[in-house]
Amino acid sequence: MEPPTINDENASSAVELELGNTSGGGSASTSLNVDQNNSSTKPESLEEEEEPKGWGFSDPRLRPFVIISITYLLFTVTDGAIRMIVLLHAYNKSFSALQVAFMFTLYELAGVFTNLAAGMMGARWGIRIAKDLTKLGGKTVTKLVTPEGKHTRLFQLVSLLTGWKNSLKGVGYFLGSALLEVSYEAALGFMIGLIVIAMPFAIFGLDKNLGTAKKKNSSLKEIFVLDNFNLNVLSLARLFLFASRDFWFEVPLPFYLRSPNCLALGPFFPCSPQDVDTCTSGAVCDPTLDYCTHINEGGGCGGTGLGKVVVGAFLGGYIILYGQVQSWTPQLVTNPLQQTPPNKMTEVFWGMFNCFPTLVGAIVIYTSSTFVNYDMGGMITWLVVIIVTFAIIFAINSSIHSFLVVKYAKSDTVAKSVGFYYMSNAVGRLVGTLGSGFLYTYAGGQVETLGGYAAGNDARLGLAACFVAGTISSLLAAVITIWIKDEDAGLKCGNCCTLVEPKETDAIEGEEGADASPQETTGNTERSALSA
Repeated sequence: MEPPTINDENASSAVELELGNTSGGGSASTSLNVDQNNSSTKPESLEEEEEPKGWGFSDPRLRPFVIISITYLLFTVTDGAIRMIVLLHAYNKSFSALQVAFMFTLYELAGVFTNLAAGMMGARWGIRIAKDLTKLGGKTVTKLVTPEGKHTRLFQLVSLLTGWKNSLKGVGYFLGSALLEVSYEAALGFMIGLIVIAMPFAIFGLDKNLGTAKKKNSSLKEIFVLDNFNLNVLSLARLFLFASRDFWFEVPLPFYLRSPNCLALGPFFPCSPQDVDTCTSGAVCDPTLDYCTHINEGGGCGGTGLGKVVVGAFLGGYIILYGQVQSWTPQLVTNPLQQTPPNKMTEVFWGMFNCFPTLVGAIVIYTSSTFVNYDMGGMITWLVVIIVTFAIIFAINSSIHSFLVVKYAKSDTVAKSVGFYYMSNAVGRLVGTLGSGFLYTYAGGQVETLGGYAAGNDARLGLAACFVAGTISSLLAAVITIWIKDEDAGLKCGNCCTLVEPKETDAIEGEEGADASPQETTGNTERSALSA
């Protein structure tokens, strides 16, 4: 797609806007002639471009977006479900938190290589090509079907797709834990069925050339040509942003929710195998010992002892809330605050807020008598407040990130750029997951109850340590984002105040100017004539 150009001749300017006709793989162009001497007469074509009508999901230009969204969302259900199936099944099989973290590390490591390969494959052969491959396709198609310069519309489409993806991932969390109540094999079989349903949409429904790049940009070697400064910095920030969540969410939180009260385990709590209610929630009666003990000694003690389905609903509820906030971030958050379309200052602003929920969580879990004295009602209330608050703020950050990556990506290498970016996302999850296993297992030390009974590692202190690590990661993500060169719009906080005055930059990477000086030269005129 060629950048829009503005030519000055006889006191008039011609603005040509090219829209990709992705339904047929070709292109269609609409020319808008704006006479500066007769500005009172607005061309009909310009009025149509500014009018949101005609750009709905029935528009053939959005057909690739709809197709890739269906595939993306179905794969996402399986991703959420398989995480719960593996984790809860491993917990019942007495795998420790560290062992499960290692298992998930392999999953995230596969995501690193998949995203790298997806960037190259999508750029060379198109994006008609597993869960991470489809995620890359979803962001790439969204970029390609949105007219150049329409950043507000692009932000809304990216937020919608990413938000609903995560909401369905939350459904997958609950579905996986519920299916596990039937059997492990039935749960896996159901996931295979969803994958079989999803694949044909992407294979047969998309133009094979959609998202392909110039030949020089489609080799594996070229993926590591780090010539897009803004995208590189954003990718590094993304690494720490997602580590800030996975340091406590992926493994420590479900293990904590499943672990029993430390003070209700051991020989001083005799039980009968025939009476299932003898032991505290999260514990079992060992028929060889006739007293209450862990379901999983490697899972620690000091948690809430919730059942599998309840844990799945707890985590699924978080993901669903997170996804819905993502979907509506432009309308409910950044638009009212006049932060749409967002820039790097918007992300720094919300990135700093992302530190507070986990910081408060660490302090409360370490010091509050509610957790120290095992007040079950108070513990669950605090956890809900902390997790809901984090979900909302993290969703806003993630929505802004998802927009910035497609904004900074160059149009002819968008698949490669998005693949590199989501490789960083997977590395962040890998770091957070692996680190969480060590922190949760070893930070709290061993707990001894009455009579010197070794009840296991202290899950309370382990979870608090994971919250501290998440807070540090959030802070690093926000600080790193400051390096991005994208301050031209400044930062507002509604009509009341301007936090950062608008500032022009010499170089704005990606589609805003890197290696595209003609577009940068005419960027301000474009925005005034064609802003969405």
